[in-house]
Amino acid sequence: MSTLTARSPFNQKKRLAIVQGLSVVAIVLLLFSRPGWNEASAVHELVEMSGLALVLVCIFGRLWSILYVGSFKNSRLVIGGPYSITRNPLYLFSTVGAAGIGLLFGSMIVALLLAACSFLVFRLTSHKEAGFLRARFGAEYDAYAARTPLFWPNPRLYREVGETNFSPKALGRTFLDALYFLAAFPAIEAVEYLQTTGHLPTLLWLF
Repeated sequence: MSTLTARSPFNQKKRLAIVQGLSVVAIVLLLFSRPGWNEASAVHELVEMSGLALVLVCIFGRLWSILYVGSFKNSRLVIGGPYSITRNPLYLFSTVGAAGIGLLFGSMIVALLLAACSFLVFRLTSHKEAGFLRARFGAEYDAYAARTPLFWPNPRLYREVGETNFSPKALGRTFLDALYFLAAFPAIEAVEYLQTTGHLPTLLWLF
């Protein structure tokens, strides 16, 4: 059996199941936790607005990335635009969004924990996918990997490569996925309201 047929793309359903499982655990914990500083304080508002900014960066970053990779993921080596500064911009921006959700909650601790868990999951996925792409594209991928970071971006490497044909279907799917990040804002506000009115008990305070 050849190297190419022996390898297959990383099971995305498995990755999604892990992320969704972590999300459920985080939601349950947040239901009974509150930020360490007063929700009406300027510090809390600043942290929340910073979180919203990161979530917006996540949404626009993912949409920007999908314009380049579209429906060609794992079938064509995309090396231009956001893929010229990191090999995994979609995972990078998702990690940024996870940190943003933590800040929307009003907690630096939650932001760091969510970002760290997302980074570990996506880092593992990135290594799995790199093995598949190396087997599929050979020397072409090796040259790309040699000059482009796996995860953390290097903006100085940015370049465009030819014309880009995007997939409206992939763009629409990514937009709907991104709405989950944006939906965290009203959801967290609703939890805050239930906590301040005494409908939800507070078991843990997190700064």
